Amino acid sequence: MSYLIQQTLIYAVPLMIVALAGVFAERSGIINLALEGIMIFGAFIGVLFVHLCQKYGVFQLLPNFGNWGTMQLFELLGMLISALLGSVFALLLAFAAIHLKADQTITGTSLNMLAPALVLFFVRIIANQEELRLYKGDAAEWFMIKKGMLGLGNADNFLVNTFLNKVYIATFVCILVFVLCSILLYKTRFGLRLRSCGENPQAAASLGINVFKMRYSGVLISGALAGMGGFVYALTTSNCMSNGDVAGFGFLALAVMIFGNWKPLNIVLAALLFGLFKCLAAGYSSIDINGDGVKLLFELSKHPTWGKVLNPNLYRMLPYLISILVLTFTSKKSRAPKAEGIPYDKGMR
Repeated sequence: MSYLIQQTLIYAVPLMIVALAGVFAERSGIINLALEGIMIFGAFIGVLFVHLCQKYGVFQLLPNFGNWGTMQLFELLGMLISALLGSVFALLLAFAAIHLKADQTITGTSLNMLAPALVLFFVRIIANQEELRLYKGDAAEWFMIKKGMLGLGNADNFLVNTFLNKVYIATFVCILVFVLCSILLYKTRFGLRLRSCGENPQAAASLGINVFKMRYSGVLISGALAGMGGFVYALTTSNCMSNGDVAGFGFLALAVMIFGNWKPLNIVLAALLFGLFKCLAAGYSSIDINGDGVKLLFELSKHPTWGKVLNPNLYRMLPYLISILVLTFTSKKSRAPKAEGIPYDKGMR
């Protein structure tokens, strides 16, 4: 059970933080379909940062080299740089949507096409291959926290095995960022102004709110969260590797956002649901549900009768099938911001 919860969180946390990225943009009135592209770009930037630090021996310049705490510092720096460059990439969407008044759906789609091409171009230049990995070792070797590092080597209980053993600090940082950003969006004056620009920008402007400034802020925060989510995805699920692909997580995050009705608590629940099915898809052959040592899902896939239905391909399709089913039954009840996707014009009333 500890393994199942750990793996569910690994898949759910990037979905959760990227879905919140979409909320910030859309609550300000900008449709951000470029979440997939920003995730791809953020993953590349984070992996490149760690790769170059290893290649040029930056780790050795710091005190306590070899100490696991030093590695966590570079993990956090990778998240920060991915967030900053994610915001820069999202500026393309902001400029096109706000100043050029371009169609936001087409702009987001074009950025989703640009990001993997751009990343693969740079990967070919840097690594002369189709993917960029750590210069040496892997993510588990460099960044994974194990209970022995915390002095809990003899501890053997559910909480320690689930949350303090074989985990990444990035998971907990993303949860903290999610909570803080949710408070910013729904409990502060800034958040109220941002949301007003997504509901009725003309009314907001009549009260002295700079709609252009608020929409830029929403898209920049959205880019930062999506870029950071991209690096966390690459770190925790792809062994810190960038190849211009995040397995559709940006689009899954959009589904989580819509299913969550643009509200943080609902997004958490939706992300956990989607993360669970993504976990089952990725680890059906190794998950012990009953705790009896029998890999139930794997055994079912080999059964002469059940195996025809519950085969590996079905498990891999589960997250996307669930997305379609959930959106089919819930999208009619979803309430998007009223001014979402509508370019702001000062002369309109």
